[in-house]
Amino acid sequence: MAFDLSSIGSGFGIRPPRMILLGTEKIGKSTFAACFPSPCFIPIAGEEGIDDLPVQQFPPSTCFADVKSALQSLLDGEHEFRTVVIDSASTLEPLVWNDVRARNEGASSIETVLGGYGKGYTESLMEWGTLTQYLDALRTHRNMASIIVGHVIIRQFNNPEGPDYDRYVADINQKAANLLYRWADAIVFANTKVVVKVEKAGFGKETGKGMDTSGGQRFLYTQKRPAHPGGGRGVYGRLPHELPFSWEHYQAAVASAK
Repeated sequence: MAFDLSSIGSGFGIRPPRMILLGTEKIGKSTFAACFPSPCFIPIAGEEGIDDLPVQQFPPSTCFADVKSALQSLLDGEHEFRTVVIDSASTLEPLVWNDVRARNEGASSIETVLGGYGKGYTESLMEWGTLTQYLDALRTHRNMASIIVGHVIIRQFNNPEGPDYDRYVADINQKAANLLYRWADAIVFANTKVVVKVEKAGFGKETGKGMDTSGGQRFLYTQKRPAHPGGGRGVYGRLPHELPFSWEHYQAAVASAK
């Protein structure tokens, strides 16, 4: 079938973003997400980041089916929400694992699914893929942005080109994190600035003490560095590496990068 040549266009345009918002504990991730246009939160049971925020939210999800039901409601129902926030990936992951275990008879945990050897984590990518498909549908059919909030942990990176080092990574299985990273338009990381002061500990040993050098200021990092995740495509890949962690500064940076 031939295409009508009049249908050819430049393809340029900025669609509502799909964001992975990572950060250290109590840095203000949920507060930042709440500043996006007309947000609706889907909190996961056990997450307390929005307890004191005056935001619209579904009842806390206690199973993966609850999350899908909330997303389907946003897809089908009449509303004026422009942003959906999953809070958080870290507390959602056990619900994903329960779903995987339930459809694999005889599995007692994610570790024993399909006989083990990490197969359960690979199998769980089906659920994570379903989540991103729902979020993509909301962007396509309801013009909604998506934010997945995530906690971080520190893990050692085995560097093949030099000394090993510690870095922040998403507090979910690496296979799931990789899937979400590939899906997202923007991966951002919130933190304070810390320097390590090395002190003598005796017997030829040294200890490091982390010191906050930012005076309580918080920063948003938009690009990947050895110490933390980050990155983006299109306009979100042209943002300054470091921004003050506020909606106003982020919005201004996106506008300048267009």
